[in-house]
Amino acid sequence: MSRTDERVPNQDQTIVFIPEGDIDATFEPADGLGDNAEPDLKERIREGIPPKKKPPESDLYRYTKKEEEFLFTDDVPEKLEDVKRVMEERAGFNASFDAIARDMTYGGKPTSLYYLNGFVKDEVLTMIMSRLSMLPGNTLNTEAVRKLFDQYIPHIQVDKLDTMTEIIGKVLGGGSALFIEGERSALVMDVKSLPQRGTDEPSVEKVVRGSRDGFIETLLTNVTLLRRRLKDPRLKLETMQVGRRTRTDVCIAYIQDIADVSLVKAIKTKIEALDIDGLAMADKELQEAIIDRGWNPFPIVRYTERPDVAAYHLLEGHVCLFVDTSPSVIILPSTFFHHVQHAEEYRQTPFVGTYLRWVRFFGVFASIFLLPLWFLFVLKPELRPMVFTFIGPQETGRIPILAQFLIVEVGVDMMRLAAIHTPTPLASAMGLIAAILIGDIAIKAGLFVNEVILYMAVAAIGMFATPSYELALANRLVRIALLVAVALFGIPGFAVGTVLIMLMLITQRSHHTPYMWPFIPFDGKAMLDIILRRPFPTQKFRMTLTKPQDRTRMAAKLGLKKK
Repeated sequence: MSRTDERVPNQDQTIVFIPEGDIDATFEPADGLGDNAEPDLKERIREGIPPKKKPPESDLYRYTKKEEEFLFTDDVPEKLEDVKRVMEERAGFNASFDAIARDMTYGGKPTSLYYLNGFVKDEVLTMIMSRLSMLPGNTLNTEAVRKLFDQYIPHIQVDKLDTMTEIIGKVLGGGSALFIEGERSALVMDVKSLPQRGTDEPSVEKVVRGSRDGFIETLLTNVTLLRRRLKDPRLKLETMQVGRRTRTDVCIAYIQDIADVSLVKAIKTKIEALDIDGLAMADKELQEAIIDRGWNPFPIVRYTERPDVAAYHLLEGHVCLFVDTSPSVIILPSTFFHHVQHAEEYRQTPFVGTYLRWVRFFGVFASIFLLPLWFLFVLKPELRPMVFTFIGPQETGRIPILAQFLIVEVGVDMMRLAAIHTPTPLASAMGLIAAILIGDIAIKAGLFVNEVILYMAVAAIGMFATPSYELALANRLVRIALLVAVALFGIPGFAVGTVLIMLMLITQRSHHTPYMWPFIPFDGKAMLDIILRRPFPTQKFRMTLTKPQDRTRMAAKLGLKKK
């Protein structure tokens, strides 16, 4: 910049920018003061005493006409010196240590190469530069950009761009821009190498049988894993950028002749309409931005980190959203029953898969209703059937039962959070200390009842057996709400609370799709698929939930190709 600034000490930490030069010549009173400004204002500034009123933003900094020309221009300047000023003003190439500008002469033409050091794949860029350095003199005297693009740059990903906005966007995304003296366009080479981890199996979606790869934080790797499973030419992967500052890449994946066209258009319209700074938290912020559900605790979309699960849902007519820097893929639309299914059920025989599904359903039911029902039987012993006369504590603890439940609930959450933040070698020891020592001592001291710890452990196991982590946390909040309702109102509290929860689920929609489908509205065939894990040859048609264009999954007889 053509001006410097001085920071005037201020006890209130207010920073006043004073232009370089004489204060009397450059200082202008703040708006609203005019001639009524205090007469000793300039003396106060000279003495380091802050003024009583901070000048408006318009007086803090002013661009010169030349600076504004470089800052807001979108045409590629012909002179490399002007290109340098544009890159400095708009991309920070004079302030960021990782922003590199390399000036060299190729084929008799001065050139400038701009790139971010951490993104560049050194060996590829060095090879390109070595090839260009061997060009004889006067080779690029005419039509330099066209010759480099068509003949002399041996790289598969090269674009010729004419606007600075596109060029700077590519450079900040990891590309390398080559400017040539006297040319009104530039060549952008994609020679980036993004830092990434291995495609290891997701920790929350493990299976005994099946693939061990999983999505990572790199968008290109994720879509490659998907392409490996779906070689359909009608698989579409459309990308767009979201966020004025982050410019996060978002990919919409769908199969063109299966997915509902109106669903795809609605999702694309919502994403294109976003006017935000960025998506620092990636997929979660995108989900909340396009599907605003307020304070509803239940998950509206399904997340997965498994490529096979994403491919399966695409074949069903769903739409998947990939967000760069996130290993989780958003699946739309999704229902409550999508969150209680797991890939392991489809890796076993139909009978075993059905059994595992029922066990999982029981775990989800227990995580919600086991503790409120036991608490209700304790408060109202006359409700207990004869076969359940053993239910209820033989001795009461020093703490009320409701308080015991709430303390244990918070304790389990504290254990879970501590396990996340504890190094892996110490996590097991931490769990043993919390579960055995603290629980055992609390019971022996008479603070807690044995049955409270027992049923809380069963409910916690049911919560951890829920495939969807988001649904498990929502179920925990529902369980706590039912416990409080039973403690306050007894039977009416349990009944009304259950009805309100069901109404919340029934009225909820996931992108215009009933959340409790196929239970409400009822669809018999689809409900049978929820209850049973049917053999693959019997799954001849896609579900109606996604309104697929092509409902047929296989021929009438397995093994016969459709002609």
